[in-house]
Amino acid sequence: MRASPIKLCPRHLLRGGQWTRGLYSTESANDDVQSSKVKIFDRHLKSKQRDRAAWLMQPKDSLVDSVAENLLDRLEDCKRTFPTTLCVGGSLEAIRRLLWGRGGIEKLIMMDTSNDMVKVCKNAEMGMANENIETSFIVGDEEFLPIKEGSIDLVISSLGLHWTNDLLGAMIQSRLALKPDGLFLAAILGGETLRELRIACTVAQIEREGGISPRLSPLAQVRDAGNLLTRAGFTLPGVDVDEYTVRYKNPLELIEHLRAMGETNALIQRSKILNRETALATAAVYESMFAAEDGTIPATFQVIYMTGWREHPSQQKAKKRGSATVSFTDIQKQFGGSDQS
Repeated sequence: MRASPIKLCPRHLLRGGQWTRGLYSTESANDDVQSSKVKIFDRHLKSKQRDRAAWLMQPKDSLVDSVAENLLDRLEDCKRTFPTTLCVGGSLEAIRRLLWGRGGIEKLIMMDTSNDMVKVCKNAEMGMANENIETSFIVGDEEFLPIKEGSIDLVISSLGLHWTNDLLGAMIQSRLALKPDGLFLAAILGGETLRELRIACTVAQIEREGGISPRLSPLAQVRDAGNLLTRAGFTLPGVDVDEYTVRYKNPLELIEHLRAMGETNALIQRSKILNRETALATAAVYESMFAAEDGTIPATFQVIYMTGWREHPSQQKAKKRGSATVSFTDIQKQFGGSDQS
């Protein structure tokens, strides 16, 4: 049994349901468009990994559920409702299970690149209580969103967008899919994720192979998230970060958890063969450097939460530069402040 993440706050898991409206599929974009972009990740491999994860994932994963719960909490701060919502990739099942009663959702579209993940979500939907939410299921790619422009009130992506080759492009497509004053909510893994495993892999590879090869995927840094939201054209951008520490009995259990989450290596330039001696050395280095007194090992998951809105005249805007009518010096005098030397 995996221990619960150290930093996870206890939450109540609310189970709800809705009736389904069908299963759809979309065609992939043509190869000429795909080949014109820099490719870091093998999207076909990632789809296969998510097929595997669909049947390996736990009914309730404390890490995945905590990230989904934290992301959905932002809907509690919104006074408006989101009748039509798109949930894209990542932890679809957790988002659906924890969505109960939030956001005034009437129509929910759930999309994933994995056929098997969509099937699992559809089967889980049938076992939920009826919320009178119309639900559709789509097999599609975040990099080529099959959604009509200006048709969605809310886009949610929990632990999925960090696997896109063009993260900025995917965010721009999400913004275009939103109606004016529509909301974009996303959670992605940040660059400090699995730092213990990265260190152990590097040390073991240098020892056994005399060099290093990419074993773990590159991830966005916190400083990049705000820039991405702004460049994607979102207004009122917001970024915050949380770190979760999960303890495992041994490195093998960590790898099994990553497989069940669909978070294993999908780099195009990955080494396709893992030397047995290197794998054993990685486990030994991990345990020697990071193991606790009780023998468990920690794994850090850094999660970056991003919030952005599609522009609307009702949203507050910054005043033009130079339009202020009161100086800070006057304010300081009014409230009794004194000049600092």
